[in-house]
Amino acid sequence: MSILVAVKGFSLGLSMIMPIGAQNALVLNQGIKRNHHLTTAALCALYDIILISIGVLGGGLLIASSDLMFTLLSWGGILFLITYGAMAYKEAFEPAIEHQQPHKHKSLKMIIVTSLIVTFLNPHAYIDTIMILGSVGGQFKGEEQLYFMVGAMAASVVWFFTLAFGAAKCAKQLQKPKVKRFIDLLIACIMWLIAAGLYNSWVVRVYT
Repeated sequence: MSILVAVKGFSLGLSMIMPIGAQNALVLNQGIKRNHHLTTAALCALYDIILISIGVLGGGLLIASSDLMFTLLSWGGILFLITYGAMAYKEAFEPAIEHQQPHKHKSLKMIIVTSLIVTFLNPHAYIDTIMILGSVGGQFKGEEQLYFMVGAMAASVVWFFTLAFGAAKCAKQLQKPKVKRFIDLLIACIMWLIAAGLYNSWVVRVYT
């Protein structure tokens, strides 16, 4: 039974993490550039582990029960995602210069700072990890709760390292101008769709 709970945690965690978001965009871009991509994946996984722990151990139910906290996280997430999507959209139409000069690689310090920003200043990350995973995990007790939490954490580790390795391996293809533009536009569209979903969830909760 405990193994099934762990599988449920892994499956739900993967469903929360796989859609392109700010963390995935960062890992993908660093993987394409082969610039500290494994470190970036490890950092994002570590932050998710921290947030999932907080959520499953009680933070998720606490936040979900507060209308004010839900509103703040929802609107913070909406604004963050709209802005991040706009940045990706702008980057999609910037002139391709990768053949004229080498990529400017970020320092490890800059990557750490950027990873902290896209995680802890992104309210949507709290909604996925603390509110959703935390609320579901909080329904389990004792050993089963631990198995669910470990399963959700494992999903984050597996996904981010798979994304980093995959992007690095396919870097030549992903660096092509048309492919990069498609990825940037896809990221922008998904960011805006998630923002719309957050807005719809907020409307449903507040006005029903």
